[in-house]
Amino acid sequence: MPILGSVIKRAIELRSKMPAIFQTRDAEKVQKKELKKLLKRASSTAFGEEYGFHEILKNRDPVTVFRERVPMHDYNDMFKDWWYRTLNGEPYVCWPGKVRYFALSSGTSGASSKHIPVTATMLRAIKKTSVKQIFSLARYNCPRSFYEKGILMLGGSTHLQYNGTYFEGDLSGITTKNIPFWFQHFYKPGKRISKERDWPTKLNEIVAKAKDWDIGVIVGVPAWWQILLEKIIDHYSLNNIHEIWPNLSIFVHGGVSFGPYAKGFEKLLGKPITYIETYLASEGFIAFQSRPGTNGMQLSLDNGLFFEFIPFHEKNFDMDGNLLPDASTLTISAVEEGKEYALLISTCAGAWRYLIGDVIKFTDLERNEIVITGRTKHFLNLCGEHMSVENMNMAIKMAEDQLNIEIREFTVAGIKHGSMFAHKWFIATDSDVEIETLRIKIDENLKVLNDDYRVERIAAIKDVVVQVYPSRVFYDWMRLKGKEGAQNKFPRVIKGEILEDWENYLATLDHSQN
Repeated sequence: MPILGSVIKRAIELRSKMPAIFQTRDAEKVQKKELKKLLKRASSTAFGEEYGFHEILKNRDPVTVFRERVPMHDYNDMFKDWWYRTLNGEPYVCWPGKVRYFALSSGTSGASSKHIPVTATMLRAIKKTSVKQIFSLARYNCPRSFYEKGILMLGGSTHLQYNGTYFEGDLSGITTKNIPFWFQHFYKPGKRISKERDWPTKLNEIVAKAKDWDIGVIVGVPAWWQILLEKIIDHYSLNNIHEIWPNLSIFVHGGVSFGPYAKGFEKLLGKPITYIETYLASEGFIAFQSRPGTNGMQLSLDNGLFFEFIPFHEKNFDMDGNLLPDASTLTISAVEEGKEYALLISTCAGAWRYLIGDVIKFTDLERNEIVITGRTKHFLNLCGEHMSVENMNMAIKMAEDQLNIEIREFTVAGIKHGSMFAHKWFIATDSDVEIETLRIKIDENLKVLNDDYRVERIAAIKDVVVQVYPSRVFYDWMRLKGKEGAQNKFPRVIKGEILEDWENYLATLDHSQN
């Protein structure tokens, strides 16, 4: 279809010449307009009537009044007070009409899934942002032939579960089920395989069809893509994936930091490819990498989302990452580059001042670009070390390079050590590695990356423990917990009942090997 490729290429080039980036001075104005649109649409809902959206809209400063009147919510608050009603089929609860779809959030390997409403308005917003991301490809100087290649998306089943009043499934399955007709020519693995619910069966069917496709773009979570590429290479006795997909040039990824996977992933390639990060959460398409030469993602400011930013420090969050009642928020005009903020969003799916759970920092205020640094509850802060997932990812990546090994997964727990504390690392690698050397490297790297950690290693963190396991141990655990595939990922920080369950699982493995 060379003509179609030429048309798409030309359309993308023309669209890319239009102004697409909101400068900082405009961002506040854009966001105010977006909030007013959200309030107007939801003013006749039960939530809108409860908090007086009509009256807020009459005020000269609706942003300030909105933040004063509407309380902040986490998932439990929104669900028990409002969203449970939409699950029962009640319309006009938090957004006009009935909610037909609920995304099951991936959660962690031991946590129960959350039901996040996905409205028709949100699906349109996700499509709109997806198209913007496609248009941004003009900045990557892809050849015209690139736009004729297949796009292989490794996501959840499009065969959604129907529960009488609504459909539920992974967001990737919901959005794929609703892809535009013009995109279906490029989309792989196709409708039949996309419906498959059994993850190993889906992977095997993709492997069987891989030889028939000319793939230019792959999309999905790095860990599962690494597994699939290894399966394809092994099945066809290849040296690398480019021997079967010579035109593969872009990997669109999200869900977790790509850094720890880069070393192992690139071993599967025959030539360099471009990596593009996206921030598509169950609550909406929040940001995407819109240009080369940066790791920042541009916030989607004009498409059904209103953002607030909670400075991520002890005045706003307790030691367990729980939001404090008197926490303060900032709008986009007041944020600072390099500082960490927890995201609070209001959306066209009926989430209002909702704590999404992610922590970000701005890397470029002029372009409104961010990176994800962790989760509000996935920081280790036993005694003031303030160790973020970003620190952990970088320490692991540095250790991989220093020791020339590949680490497939990892998780960290904070534990008691007498009257003090210790960090316990669980590492998944199939490389030969001396555990004590790995322990020393991780510890030394974190001391370089995090001054607070360096200080507390002297004062309160009395030991660092490292346990190493084959990567299959982590993947088998995910399978046992029903968290295999699509958007599921292993938690970077593990605690409480999940930690206890994980260690019991490891103990059974150790026992069986004795």
